[in-house]
Amino acid sequence: MSDFLKFLNTADLDTLTQVSGITRPLAGNLIAARPFESVDDCLQVKGMGKTLLGKLESFAEGQGNASENRAMIPVEVEAPPARFEQAPPAPEPPPQKQDSFFRRLGRAFVLFLRALLKLILVSALIVGVGAALYYGLPYIQRTFIAPVEQNTAEIRAMEAEIAALQTQLEEMNSRVTALETSVEAHTQSIQTLEEMQATLETQMRTSDDAILLELKHEVMRARALDILARGRLYLAQSNFGLAKADVQTARDLLAELTTETDDEVLEQALNRLDMSLANLPDFPIIASGDLEIAWQILTSGNVPPTPTPTAFEVTPTPTPSVLETATATPFPPPTLEATPTP
Repeated sequence: MSDFLKFLNTADLDTLTQVSGITRPLAGNLIAARPFESVDDCLQVKGMGKTLLGKLESFAEGQGNASENRAMIPVEVEAPPARFEQAPPAPEPPPQKQDSFFRRLGRAFVLFLRALLKLILVSALIVGVGAALYYGLPYIQRTFIAPVEQNTAEIRAMEAEIAALQTQLEEMNSRVTALETSVEAHTQSIQTLEEMQATLETQMRTSDDAILLELKHEVMRARALDILARGRLYLAQSNFGLAKADVQTARDLLAELTTETDDEVLEQALNRLDMSLANLPDFPIIASGDLEIAWQILTSGNVPPTPTPTAFEVTPTPTPSVLETATATPFPPPTLEATPTP
């Protein structure tokens, strides 16, 4: 085992890699872990195992036997090297004959022709590159660069249009939100007025008071105005079915108020509401105009003049925008004060 331990401590990298299974990194690790005090110490090297250790031991034994065999072979004495005789110097070449004038002239002419041919080729190459640039650049400009620039401009224009549409959409969303808020406010106001009207009617059953009757009429008028305002909001939202329902409800309420008050202004407003109902939902623009006139009659108490159009000439009647007037503050309900009955 001492010979094998000596082999482990003295074998070089090339000798260790001759063993099957031992790579150069593993051989390097073995050399770096030297010296080994025992054979089992080499098993601490990463990658070594008992199988490789057995192969190393067999290889070391084979190396020892080969060295013993080489020691037993007789060494032959080499003969002294033969003495070389000095070679004679090589004879000098005979002097070459000088070329004639015409031969030198021919060689110079050939060189001139070669240089001229190279110059012509270089010039042709330069002219070809210049022509390619002169005719190729406009073609590239028309075929590739110009379409790309046009597409870029169109894309930027489309982006600007999309941004504008998004802005309009945001504005429309804010308007829709405002309309919905106004609809909710009018709905709450209508419910409050209905409760007030029901309270007044209850009180009128027990007491026939003129003040309560007048207050009831005011509540009915305010309720009709709120219902019409909500109907105008529905028209602005293109919700023609709900708009027609509100106009019909307001019309019935004003008809009931007309039978109790015999007011000519209310009758004129009812005529306009009937015209608006006749045009809904097929002709919403005309219905909106009649509704606006009815609204002006109820709020101002005056009938706006309607110009008579001449032949081949129609003069439109200016009416306020639905979005501008429909989002107004709901008609404030009158204060309900109980009058003690004597």
